[in-house]
Amino acid sequence: MSTSMSATHWGSPIAPKRALLIHGLTMSSQSWEGIAQLLVAEGYSGFFVVAPNLLGHAWRRGGDYRVSTLAEDLRPYFAVDMSYDVIIGHSLGGIVAVSLFPFLPKTKETTVILADPPLELTVEQFQQGKNSTWLRTLLGLEGDSMLRALGVYMCDRTVVKGIFEHNKPYAFGGRLKNIPPHVKVALLVSDPGFGSVCHLERIPVDEARLNVKVLNGIGHWIQYELPSAIMDEIPLPRAKLFTVYEHYLVHDNVTRNTSIE
Repeated sequence: MSTSMSATHWGSPIAPKRALLIHGLTMSSQSWEGIAQLLVAEGYSGFFVVAPNLLGHAWRRGGDYRVSTLAEDLRPYFAVDMSYDVIIGHSLGGIVAVSLFPFLPKTKETTVILADPPLELTVEQFQQGKNSTWLRTLLGLEGDSMLRALGVYMCDRTVVKGIFEHNKPYAFGGRLKNIPPHVKVALLVSDPGFGSVCHLERIPVDEARLNVKVLNGIGHWIQYELPSAIMDEIPLPRAKLFTVYEHYLVHDNVTRNTSIE
């Protein structure tokens, strides 16, 4: 693993596959460590994995926190015809990932995996969000992950307020209505009873390009609680790598429903 001012990288730049990982609100690129290591070990020669730090995160300064601005800030990662086999976005990162569709080359199919993104919020949810259970989950206050705590520590204090204030109306589900033909999307939804922030009833479904899975018994932090759910959406032949590694990743307090058949 190597870290620069704006991103963390894993694996070899000459690996045959590339993955772009986009973190959630108040997190940082380092929070992808577990999934990144699985990707590096994936397939024959593995992935080269890139995880950018969004504006306002990991000591990066920002003032405009519109989702369109967060996505535009990632445009350099697509310079010189750079492409990715897989893009994974968690929570806010999932909304940013959907906003990257125009940047993806039409000559290559890209798999985009969205992990419990809050695509649609009602006015009431928007106004109450700063004090709600789901936002406390986003902030990492309902767990003891050191990587999550590090992300919160490095996050500009204006980011959370800015995300709410600069995105009105908070409505991004429509971007999944017409998914480009060169993009295949997997939407992983956490269990509503365990803190999901993705409300399926408000999201239009493109059945041809969108695969929706609800993960019963799994909370908002899918990449920690059930990384295999993410890895299973990557269209590559691979060995079962998860039994030992998931035991390493899963915290003692989130071990529910993580057995591998």
